Amino acid sequence: MNWQKAFQYIAIALIIFAADAILKAYIHLSIPVMSAASPIYPYDGIGVFRNWHGIDFAITHVINKGAAWGAFASLQHYLLYARMAIIGGLITYLFFIKAEPFRKFCLTLIVTGAIGNVIDYFVYGHVVDMFYFIFWGYSYPVFNIADSAIFFGIVCLLLQSFLLKAKKGGAGKQKASEA
Repeated sequence: MNWQKAFQYIAIALIIFAADAILKAYIHLSIPVMSAASPIYPYDGIGVFRNWHGIDFAITHVINKGAAWGAFASLQHYLLYARMAIIGGLITYLFFIKAEPFRKFCLTLIVTGAIGNVIDYFVYGHVVDMFYFIFWGYSYPVFNIADSAIFFGIVCLLLQSFLLKAKKGGAGKQKASEA
């Protein structure tokens, strides 16, 4: 990887990481933890908009001791070790394996988000989540900027894989029809 491209990825990672860390610190210090007894908008947080085409959005303070959507919360220490191993593997891949720039960009997003959530474990003892959406009556799990970076990186990798597979499939069909 050339150093100019590496610097761009590091700059993107630092911007995402800083935005995530600053917002989490603000939420942790300024907004009380959302209680189960607060089913009324803005859910113990800051209301951003209500019933906009059936969507509610509030910034709240939710404690997440597990993985995605609080899964495996009782295994918090094991999740930490698994996350650190995955981060180590992805960083190794980013620096030592030759891959196309878009794939490295996607992996940079995933690593940045994962590092942000792991650091939460050491700073707060849990992950701080804050973005709370309700879509047409469905309460979507609360998430943060780091989760968004991980999600966006994974979706982009899946789309890239799907498009490459479709492109190869189309090229294979074209060669077969030419024969």
